[in-house]
Amino acid sequence: MSAEVETPASAAPAWGEALRAWLHIGLLSFGGPAGQIAMMHRVLVEEKKWIDEQRFLNGLNFCMLLPGPEAMQLATYAGWRLHGVAGGLAAGLLFVLPGAALMLVLSLLYAAFGQVPLSAALFTGVKAAVLAIVVEALLRIARRALKGPSDWWLAGLAFAAIFFAAVPFPVIILAAALFGFWRPNQAGTGVPLPPARAAVPPIQTLKTVAIWLMIWILPLAVVALVFGSDHVLTKLALFFSKLAVVTFGGAYAVLAYMTQEVVQSYQWLRPGEMLDALGLAETTPGPLILVNQFVGTLAAWRHGGGSPLAMGLLGALVTLWATFAPCFLWIFAGAPYIERLQSQPRLKGALAAITAAVTGVILNLTVWFALHTLFGTVNDTPVGPLTLHVPQLDSLNWVAAILSALAFVLLFALHRGILTTLAVCGGLAMAWHALGGL
Repeated sequence: MSAEVETPASAAPAWGEALRAWLHIGLLSFGGPAGQIAMMHRVLVEEKKWIDEQRFLNGLNFCMLLPGPEAMQLATYAGWRLHGVAGGLAAGLLFVLPGAALMLVLSLLYAAFGQVPLSAALFTGVKAAVLAIVVEALLRIARRALKGPSDWWLAGLAFAAIFFAAVPFPVIILAAALFGFWRPNQAGTGVPLPPARAAVPPIQTLKTVAIWLMIWILPLAVVALVFGSDHVLTKLALFFSKLAVVTFGGAYAVLAYMTQEVVQSYQWLRPGEMLDALGLAETTPGPLILVNQFVGTLAAWRHGGGSPLAMGLLGALVTLWATFAPCFLWIFAGAPYIERLQSQPRLKGALAAITAAVTGVILNLTVWFALHTLFGTVNDTPVGPLTLHVPQLDSLNWVAAILSALAFVLLFALHRGILTTLAVCGGLAMAWHALGGL
């Protein structure tokens, strides 16, 4: 399916050790792409030293150019570097499946009973902890990605463009790439890699693309043949397959379009339920794009006919397949060429500029998440061509604010781990709920 990667023996872990690491990352991958990328960096680069700094950033640059969840694709790429296709599959699947299993349970409960107060209390505590985790992630990535003044300017401009002017993510990435490609001073674009080995032959890449296109499309075609073109499962397969090709910028970037389609065009969900979906995705492990699974589960539960439970399960499976199968196609077809691209100075400069711009995009996600975690109401106020996101001060969730402050103390002052921070904040929120406070 793809050429096996050459990895120095000293850097390649045993298969069982790698599986345990991927499962650990998958179970604790809270905080959206910023926190997930930082966790992978901590585990793979700092603690395990399985991948060096520059190759990690090279993989991140490449994954940010692809449609789909960049953190899941980065995990797949890292697994591919260590153990070839089998490693990529293991890393990608273990990154997704723990969160997908939890999201399935929560989606089915939501479909049956609506939002459960106890789970809402737990999510309050988890989101408060995730805020501190995301900030720590942002600082880690900025320290390593912003090498010089031009990188800082790129990050700042990218943040302003996406946060205040809603400039589309692909436009920001394209502008950064062009700037990095043409800027005269290429210093500070990263530590030189050893000479890149030859990329795989074109026929091998074509074979990889053909195999993964069949893996992606054939099971969904069977769904269409069994249930018919007008069934909700077929429509889910087609809708999320199309979405998988255009979801540049992750779940936040595509949320507005998806909300319009699933609420207004298809009428699968009611107004406001997409925000509940995003809230569940933000407070469970795994990529934020698992919001798709919530949509698929509820759509099939309500409109599939027959047993709602069976249809909900099928809707979740179809949506997951249509969302994540393409990710393996992009990685296994493109990964062998990453180091070849890095050996070209101008392309290397373009990817370094993309890394700087991505830091600004992550800052945008961090601020957005903070506003919606700490305040119940955030008003979008137009000011000329810009939009200011102004929180309504009397909507401050003081419980979330206190728990966030505690999470910052645990992470930054006491240097506790992510799991401890999540457990403490989630447990305190549930205890407060039990006392009647939430």
